[in-house]
Amino acid sequence: MKKTIFYHAGCPVCVSAEQEIVNLIGTESVEIVHLGESRDRSVEAERAGVQGVPALLTPTGNVLQMNYGASLKEVIG
Repeated sequence: MKKTIFYHAGCPVCVSAEQEIVNLIGTESVEIVHLGESRDRSVEAERAGVQGVPALLTPTGNVLQMNYGASLKEVIG
């Protein structure tokens, strides 16, 4: 089974959302990607349609934008 990917930037909004997602679906079902630490993954996120963080990319390819923290362009500079 393909995992859900949770993209975030490490801000308080993102960290709170990360904790909620992990509590809801479990660590085995979600890959956490901190774009501030893994800048190379930002291209992947952008291609998938992520416009801001925090965001979830579902296994079916849908992007679920969450409580707005920052735009992807702000995160990657």
